[in-house]
Amino acid sequence: MGPFAGFEMPLTYKGVKAEHLCVREHVGVFDVSHMGEFLVSGDKALELLQYTTSNNVAALAIGDAQYGYIPNATGGVVDDLLIYRIAENTYLLVVNASNIDKDWEWFSRQNDSIGATLQNVSADFALLAVQGPKAHDLMRELSTLETNKQKSFSIVQTTVGGVDNVWIATTGYTGAGGVELYVPSSHAAQVWEALLSVGEAYAIQPIGLAARDTLRLEMGYCLYGHELTDATSPIAARLAWCTDFSKSFVGEDSIKKDKSEGTAQLRIGFTMIERGIPRQGYMLTDATGATIGEVTSGTSSPSLGVGIGMGYVLREFATVGTEIFVTIREKNIKARVIRLPFVS
Repeated sequence: MGPFAGFEMPLTYKGVKAEHLCVREHVGVFDVSHMGEFLVSGDKALELLQYTTSNNVAALAIGDAQYGYIPNATGGVVDDLLIYRIAENTYLLVVNASNIDKDWEWFSRQNDSIGATLQNVSADFALLAVQGPKAHDLMRELSTLETNKQKSFSIVQTTVGGVDNVWIATTGYTGAGGVELYVPSSHAAQVWEALLSVGEAYAIQPIGLAARDTLRLEMGYCLYGHELTDATSPIAARLAWCTDFSKSFVGEDSIKKDKSEGTAQLRIGFTMIERGIPRQGYMLTDATGATIGEVTSGTSSPSLGVGIGMGYVLREFATVGTEIFVTIREKNIKARVIRLPFVS
């Protein structure tokens, strides 16, 4: 266990590699109830979200989900988030645990002149992520919903493990398939125990935050505080794909300028050619030893058996196939820029 965002969180149960491979090969369940949830509702809800988030929220039908980020006034990132449209004028926002207070203050301040209804419902929900190739088989036994037929990036309310009013979403952070369960917090233990009990037949394991990080890194997904910060350009982070440049939004001048002119640095993925494990904060260099960037996330990939990482480098070094070096214990260890994700 370890402290994180005001919670004591499970870092690992049986070991990172065993848990990681369990999700890739079978099914695992993560308790990620520390994540924050906001409800935005009313006639002004869409107006607020269009202005304060990057993606085109107007494109969401009821039951749809969307990934995006919250831009700040200087072209950086307040947070990244998921937006679910759960009713005609009601949206469920899911934000990072360490940013709940910051995000709430940001939305509240932007809402002063708009007038949507905001509710911080983080304490009302537990969030259990059921991930892996056998996740849908397990859910078939616990719910009447055929989650294997549920479209990607959608959300439906149903009964799970005898608990009503559970939202089932398909917005996984592992790349292994599966669902996320937004459970009334008073019934979290009941659903957790049902998952582990019925899941025995599918070799289920509880999975800690450490394996969640290695799984998301293999998919090349950003993590706030690593690939994204208040000072990070979302264009440098390669998040133009979830930015609607046709609308007006907070920080648009800086972000649109970065899109049209390009940024000095770009986010990359890389694999180690020589033996070594990259870690956040390690320097990235060229063949002469000149600094060209920095590692934002790194690990030894349980799936690939080699060191992998993400980071930011000068644009001229961001081409797939480019050889770069990671400074590990004062030695420059050879690596190669690859096309994300690391696994598919």
